[in-house]
Amino acid sequence: MSSASDQSLPATGGAPGASYAAAGVDIEAGDRAVELMKEWVRKTQRPEVLGGLGGFAGLFDASALKRYERPLLASATDGVGTKVDIARRLGVYDTIGHDLVAMVMDDIVVCGAEPLFMTDYICVGKVHPERVAAIVKGIAEGCVLAGCALVGGETAEHPGLLGPDDFDVAGAGTGVVEADRLLGADRIRTGDAVVAMAASGLHSNGYSLVRHVLLDQAGLALEAHVEEFGRTLGEELLEPTKIYSLDCLALTRTTDVHAYSHVTGGGLAANLARVIPDGLHAVVDRSTWTPGPVFDLVGRTGRVERLELEKTLNMGVGMIAIVPGDSADVALATLADRGVEAWVAGEITERGDHATGAELVGDYAV
Repeated sequence: MSSASDQSLPATGGAPGASYAAAGVDIEAGDRAVELMKEWVRKTQRPEVLGGLGGFAGLFDASALKRYERPLLASATDGVGTKVDIARRLGVYDTIGHDLVAMVMDDIVVCGAEPLFMTDYICVGKVHPERVAAIVKGIAEGCVLAGCALVGGETAEHPGLLGPDDFDVAGAGTGVVEADRLLGADRIRTGDAVVAMAASGLHSNGYSLVRHVLLDQAGLALEAHVEEFGRTLGEELLEPTKIYSLDCLALTRTTDVHAYSHVTGGGLAANLARVIPDGLHAVVDRSTWTPGPVFDLVGRTGRVERLELEKTLNMGVGMIAIVPGDSADVALATLADRGVEAWVAGEITERGDHATGAELVGDYAV
């Protein structure tokens, strides 16, 4: 009698041999996807990039950093969450990469760093070359807007783990900042102005709540036209995340920026609190702006309490700059010249006994 751990191997007989293709991985489709994406990757190249796609590693000439006295490298990695499910349902693949660049490179610019290069990881259930190329097209277009190069990436096919139309994306980026120009909490002072930059929409956070409320509970159709949006629900939900990298760098050249805060998961108050030093407090006045209609739709449809919305969604603010109070007008003028909607939303004060670093006060403008 065999033990419980013994296993009988099936007889091979005359059965055909197994293959990677039979297991669900199409190497030829992957090669075609690479060929289709090369054109878009070339558009992102900076002078410091060596070689092209096809190598095992992307190369960036670090001698370009010799102009820095003490260069600090900044790195970040991120994805776009369940926003990919909206793209999959609609069959729209050329915007999600734009979101990916925004999530990575706008984290990097927060410390004052110039974005240098990025790599991506695309995981699919089945390689459809045109779909993969469309995703990379969006990433490349985002890299151009962020001023960075796309130096490489990976496309992985995971049959059996993901459905044929399922996919996910992730990316990692690197930037550089001069040590004595590093931005952050230590620069912030009482009386500084909190300058808000408008979001382009939901950006790439809170989609688990949005999908649950609008699609699962309310049963709204992504193809349905929504009067408040002037377009379909799906088009609104797929609006690409605004990339602020070059705008923030321009602002640091005209204004004594003390800190930035990228408003992502956790909402405005929580992300702003991350850059506020002990002893100080950021007060943001809701009455200085009106959140876009998509935020009202989610809140009203799901009967989501305001505080829950605010700790999940950006509520119309995608990036915060903290500048000296007497520099706020220059900051607003610089951003306006670049087509960025911005306004003074609050100020930095001394922290009281019960303050938590950052808070929203008042009611949103109607």
